[in-house]
Amino acid sequence: METLVKEDKTFKIAVLCGGPSLERGISLNSCRSLCDHLHGNGIETIPIYFDTEKKPYLISRAQIYSNTPSDFDFKLASSSASLTEEELKDFLQSVDIVFPAIHGKFGEDGELQEFLEKNSIPFVGTGSKGCKLAFDKHNANEFIGRNGFYSIPSLCIDSSMPSIDRIDAIEEFISTSDNLLYREDFFWGKWIVKPASGGSSIAVYPFETAKEAAKRAEEIFSAGIDERVVIEPFCKGREFTVIILQNKSGVPISILPTEIELNVSDFQIFDYRKKYLATRQVTYHCPPRFDDPTIKRIQRDAERLFELLQMKDFARFDGWLLPSGQVWFSDFNPVSGMEQNSFLFMQAARIGMSHRDLLAYVLKTSCKRQNISPPLFANEGISKKQKIRVIFGGSNAERQVSLMSGTNVWLKLRRSKRFEPVPYLLDTKGEVWLLPYPYALNHTVEEIEQMCRSASSNEQKLHSLANEAKSRLRLEENEASQNWALPSSCTLEQFLDDSTPLFIALHGGIGEDGTLQRMLEERGIHYNGSGSAASKLCMDKFMTGKALEGLEEKGILVPKRIKMHFSELIGLGDNKADRVFSSLTNQLGTETVIVKPVGDGCSSGVARLFGGRDLIKYISYVKDKHHLIPAHTLTGQDNIIELSPEGVSDLLFEEYIETDELTIADKRIHWEKRTGWIEITVGVLEGDSGLKALTPSITVSTGHILTIEEKFQGGTGINITPPPPEFVPQSSLERAKERIEIVADKLGIRGYARIDAFMEIETGKITVIEANTLPALTPSTVLYHQALAEKDPIYPTQLLEIIAMKALGD
Repeated sequence: METLVKEDKTFKIAVLCGGPSLERGISLNSCRSLCDHLHGNGIETIPIYFDTEKKPYLISRAQIYSNTPSDFDFKLASSSASLTEEELKDFLQSVDIVFPAIHGKFGEDGELQEFLEKNSIPFVGTGSKGCKLAFDKHNANEFIGRNGFYSIPSLCIDSSMPSIDRIDAIEEFISTSDNLLYREDFFWGKWIVKPASGGSSIAVYPFETAKEAAKRAEEIFSAGIDERVVIEPFCKGREFTVIILQNKSGVPISILPTEIELNVSDFQIFDYRKKYLATRQVTYHCPPRFDDPTIKRIQRDAERLFELLQMKDFARFDGWLLPSGQVWFSDFNPVSGMEQNSFLFMQAARIGMSHRDLLAYVLKTSCKRQNISPPLFANEGISKKQKIRVIFGGSNAERQVSLMSGTNVWLKLRRSKRFEPVPYLLDTKGEVWLLPYPYALNHTVEEIEQMCRSASSNEQKLHSLANEAKSRLRLEENEASQNWALPSSCTLEQFLDDSTPLFIALHGGIGEDGTLQRMLEERGIHYNGSGSAASKLCMDKFMTGKALEGLEEKGILVPKRIKMHFSELIGLGDNKADRVFSSLTNQLGTETVIVKPVGDGCSSGVARLFGGRDLIKYISYVKDKHHLIPAHTLTGQDNIIELSPEGVSDLLFEEYIETDELTIADKRIHWEKRTGWIEITVGVLEGDSGLKALTPSITVSTGHILTIEEKFQGGTGINITPPPPEFVPQSSLERAKERIEIVADKLGIRGYARIDAFMEIETGKITVIEANTLPALTPSTVLYHQALAEKDPIYPTQLLEIIAMKALGD
């Protein structure tokens, strides 16, 4: 890893994030990556957040760990003054360079860049003219076609066009294009409608008729996503994305394209969820499974387009390799996403560059282009650090969240002055893999496992492509700090023969049910989190509730619950299902019930059932071991429900506890009082004086159940930390925290944990839902929000160090 040579002058980077588009949550992720990997050792990163009205605010680095801008938008509107245009200009002129990390409108359409250029403010990335050329999909497609590149027929519809004219225009376009298209390149009779200037695959829809397209177009217009939409054929080819960097001479160089393998049997789109949440519905291949001449053609065409579109420093282009052999570039992103496992870092890692290496390279080449003295980098001296192994993955429904936790722990601890983390994957077959840097950045456990098993057969091809890219980028040794290595595997027993301390980032399964903890205890290996007995107890939600019975006088309750063996529920007909459901509601005293596996967590398999038909559908999906229940399968189910591929043996049926209705709109909290109860989540952290509850968070879900996205996908779920005092008295929060500490102590929790509960606002009484002994440690997890809300804020890397040190007995 590179480190900055300290000088008297700190190099200041203003990182711009947020913005008016629906991609502002992803922008926050990008800002977080920039700050995580550049801040420190002589570099100061200063985040500036633009709200939906493009008002700029100086925010703290603590706020970038929020899951979504909605976590703090309403606070800024009521408690902070935005910067005036003059104040913004003065501040940005005072730093060394600006790094725009705003995606979508304002950040990539040239407006922001025009402001910076007008005020002679140096910034990383493409200028206003290039952004304007590239950002509008229809115009860019027409532009590249006029300049000799392959383009496909497309139609642009404006919101000002009358509805009937839209349908006529679409019908005429479809009928004309059908005669022009390469039949093998597109799905017959299938088309796409999408915003002309959106990104992150937001509001991209397939359609078959002009009426469908017109309806979707109106939805896009009405939602304010865009004022223009593009109609184009649905490509049948293989999708790819490629990162382009300018080298030190200003020459654009493509790194290694990534192939995006997507199940399009039902005409799915590579949408926002598939891009940013680990899912088996999409698989990435880097390098792509194309022949070498095709890869070279994609790279060279991307480089030519980079120059043609007047791009600067770095960019990401998306495209298609069509069955006819044509290569079509469909999207041009002046500001590539910079989440931790984004294509930018994934492709850079394939040529030996760490996150910090890549960002340092872009920063230095941008500074050189603009005649700015860049920060000086040198090789970091060898220092003694405590080696700690980080294990993640597994085979249960929580394996992808575990992957996000584990890679985040590993990357954060790489910046630690105390620990040297080493990443390991527990694969779906129970083998353990030592992962070289690039292998840890893929999006799913299955994908990494597949990469590991095919590593030796792909080595020659990858080595050749990587070496060429490194040579053309003119990378010096310290600019690509990660040595070439192949993954290696062993059994779990062999893995445990090593006494090196272990940071368990597994969720559910053997990693959280006490099995692994017991094995480690038997071998005397230090590890994080609770012991085997507490882990086993907390993994079983039914037994957790039993252990907490008798605490009612202390204001600690558990939901009414009924445990049923799964075999009792297989093969239910309509009449029997209705009788079972009626019996459940009578015993639980509610009209609807919550069903969940006894041993899964992270919202896996959790659903609200409204009747016998819902029960039948739920049981059917679980019995057939589906990976998910599609949205809208059950009554009121707006999101997919992840399921464990391992199946379940017992189900838990709980009373549905209604809470006050809490929404955030127009930067204000809207609170509809219903029952006086709210849902909270509270981290606990063990210190010298025992277990201490952190600041509680209110969890705000968009449906009946908090989804995996809302818990762990950066840019989606909303957590309010701390709860607003105008609605939740501080005295009630303090009493709730005391009760959470009693619960943690009663369950035997050690180290750290997260407890989910309902809280009565007036009294601070709690109804405990579950206790997570190895809670998620993803990049924007609620534990970080709560630790940062402490009187003495604890930053994420510091929190992980505390957890690791506690495991070592320090």
